[in-house]
Amino acid sequence: MPYQDLSYWLSTVDEPLSPRPALPGDTDADVVIVGAGYTGLWTAYYLAEADPALRIVVLERQVAGFGASGRNGGWCSALLPTSLPALARRHGRDAAIAMQHAMHDTVREVGRVVAAEGIDCHWSYGGTVVLARSGPQVERARAAVAEAREFGFGPEDLALLGQDEAVARCAADGVRAATYTPHCAAVHPARLVRGLAHAVERRGVTIHERTPVTAIRPGAAVTPAGTVRAPVVVRATEGYTPELPGHRRAIAPVYSLMIATEPLPAATWERIGLAERETFSDHRHVIIYGQRTADDRLAFGGRGAPYHFGSRVRPGYDREPRVFAALRRTLGELFPVLGPDVPVTHTWGGPLGVARDWAASVGYHRGDGLAWAGGYVGDGVGTSNLAGRTLADLIRGEDSGLTRLPWVNHRSPRWEPEPLRWLAVNAGLKVMFAADEAESRTGRPSRRAAAFSRFLGH
Repeated sequence: MPYQDLSYWLSTVDEPLSPRPALPGDTDADVVIVGAGYTGLWTAYYLAEADPALRIVVLERQVAGFGASGRNGGWCSALLPTSLPALARRHGRDAAIAMQHAMHDTVREVGRVVAAEGIDCHWSYGGTVVLARSGPQVERARAAVAEAREFGFGPEDLALLGQDEAVARCAADGVRAATYTPHCAAVHPARLVRGLAHAVERRGVTIHERTPVTAIRPGAAVTPAGTVRAPVVVRATEGYTPELPGHRRAIAPVYSLMIATEPLPAATWERIGLAERETFSDHRHVIIYGQRTADDRLAFGGRGAPYHFGSRVRPGYDREPRVFAALRRTLGELFPVLGPDVPVTHTWGGPLGVARDWAASVGYHRGDGLAWAGGYVGDGVGTSNLAGRTLADLIRGEDSGLTRLPWVNHRSPRWEPEPLRWLAVNAGLKVMFAADEAESRTGRPSRRAAAFSRFLGH
């Protein structure tokens, strides 16, 4: 499949997606990074900025932005896959608060780099509105705000909106209330990752594309074309991590799929809202997410595709007609003004990475020179920047506020072997779908969903 057909985003970048030269053979570097998505490129960016003399090589199996970085929902948010109470239980209250503050700072930092590097990624700092459209969803909205207050975050960080305020931002059908945070920007994710690739090259970083890495070991990244020898090897492979030897159970690749409508007329947008290009979701259990694109489309996605046995990742899994149809129905339920006639022009998907304890992590072991970051559970647009800055400090031996954050050197347990992994992940998905259906039918919160959230450690 041509790279531009992988997502709406990749079809609308402002450059050809011609691969950079592959690795020509064995070579030496100071740092070799496996993966030219956000994590790998942000790490290269901050390392090169801090020490221009470093020889940094990035290896990418396809092209920069091929994976989740070029296919996601375009939320540069301060969201964490691990809740504040869960972080506090594991690491203490102060550490949890520090992590959330770091994520707030991260959104601003990405915006700073976008402006400084002249990356035209349609950056719009409109925040996120999460709608409540049923009694149980209103309860969850209130609980989210109460939790934020418990950890010292005020309405300037997360506010509870009444019906009128919520509808003024996003006039979806049946809205009763919402939560709103300013800590999110809508972006064109493929333009961001492609612009970042050019930014690191301007700083002397070498990117080799069409160069699959077949093994990572201390001091080396091995490819069919040759070996890059380096004292520091960074694994930045997220949902593709299980394809590396020894990492089959490190991350579960879970698919998220998206659709995009044709550009909508101004009259339709007057009825929908999102005037500030707020990103939007609601408080259901099975995640949905959307944004108003710079060319006035609705780009909308959600979970629902199955996990595939053995953590397999295949191009055919990107396209599930059943899920695309469900997304279109959900979009029509949210915004009846779209009706059945507004066409969907693009459908796509791809894998994201989920650690067994639902905890993102970043780490570096100075003894063997191996570093890693990932497990973002779909919240990687912003989190990967924090990961890149943190890895740059760890690799350079800097003792900073970033290197003391609670996710540093966290080791998630491995996923269960098959078939337990397949059964557990897909059963969890069914539980959450059933919970949403039951809440819609009864108007009461789902006990099964609450129990499953506790099982995940949320």
